[in-house]
Amino acid sequence: NGKVRLKLGGKKSCRLQSVKCSNDSLYTTQIVNRYGRLSKYMQSERSWAVGYADNLGVFLESLEVTVCPPKSVVMARRLHNTICRLLNTLVRVQAPLKSLSIVRLELDRFCWDEGLRNTLVKKLIYFFLKGPSRLKNVCLIRIRTETQQLNNSIPQMLQKLQSLTHLALSYSWLSDELLLALSENGNFLESFSLYCTQNEPHQQVVYGYSWATLVSSSPDLKVRLTLEQIVDTHELVRILLPEIPLVEYNMTAFYSIDENCSAKPLLQTILPWYRHSLQNLTLDLSNCSESLDDELLELVNVCECLVDLRVWAFLEISTVSRLLHIRMTKRITFALQVRIYTMVENIEEQEDQLMEILSPFCYPPELQFLAVICPYI
Repeated sequence: NGKVRLKLGGKKSCRLQSVKCSNDSLYTTQIVNRYGRLSKYMQSERSWAVGYADNLGVFLESLEVTVCPPKSVVMARRLHNTICRLLNTLVRVQAPLKSLSIVRLELDRFCWDEGLRNTLVKKLIYFFLKGPSRLKNVCLIRIRTETQQLNNSIPQMLQKLQSLTHLALSYSWLSDELLLALSENGNFLESFSLYCTQNEPHQQVVYGYSWATLVSSSPDLKVRLTLEQIVDTHELVRILLPEIPLVEYNMTAFYSIDENCSAKPLLQTILPWYRHSLQNLTLDLSNCSESLDDELLELVNVCECLVDLRVWAFLEISTVSRLLHIRMTKRITFALQVRIYTMVENIEEQEDQLMEILSPFCYPPELQFLAVICPYI
């Protein structure tokens, strides 16, 4: 078996090669760092990636490709050629891949002209339809393309993977058709991670019954959702359906208050839907115009399974002690990180207040706890 990580593009590139042949006759590990102008090394980088797949692809079980998005048409064309040749070679040698990750292609950038974008999309579709069918783990995030051909092909591509257990996708590819295809391919999906950002399409309507159908076919399914810069209540309600078996929710949002942009409905109404399943919660909020202390405390109090809470927000210092009290009263292993944003440059007084409030607590050894004051810049 073998595992390869590739980082392609950018002014600096690094690759890690770790290969182990099935007969244990070869085991090598190489770390190669390249610095300076990429053009000097691009040819060897392309040759190495494709050459590895050509010579040792028959042993390759895990492939991770992280792309440094190109900033010019020339760079995009070189990256396009490398990835297309790599995928072609993996199909030709019938690489026994069990894990595949392709991250940060960002095909919405101006340097990807329509021809390059369409060709690369077709090659991805070809790879999944003609290539390895034993994939257990698939990660395709930050591809950022609105190409209808790819969106329509995703359900068929993933339905072919009979061994799929872990899936990570950009939310823009989520659809009723995809959820139903995953529920019909005969496998038991265990983990489904979705990444949704403001600058990617996320307006599609997905119905709760499609999620319910998937859950009925994969009863142990755990969903992890990451949102960036999405605070609008209507959008959140459309994304966060009660039928989702949500175990992890991560959110980053820098916003100004208006009638639709407020984090209160999320904390008061939406996230409590998952009080029986939510285990990990991370919030990074610029709520300088609204207080969220009471809403956060009530949410933490009702969540029965929460074991990891990380909050970056404008909060009262006393909220930290109240959070500690809630979690220690429940007597469960719990990780708590709180970074209190402040507009004050001199934070010594606030740090003293925090120390004074926290000093009476007797901290159990299993508690992972951090509380700091952070100037908001």
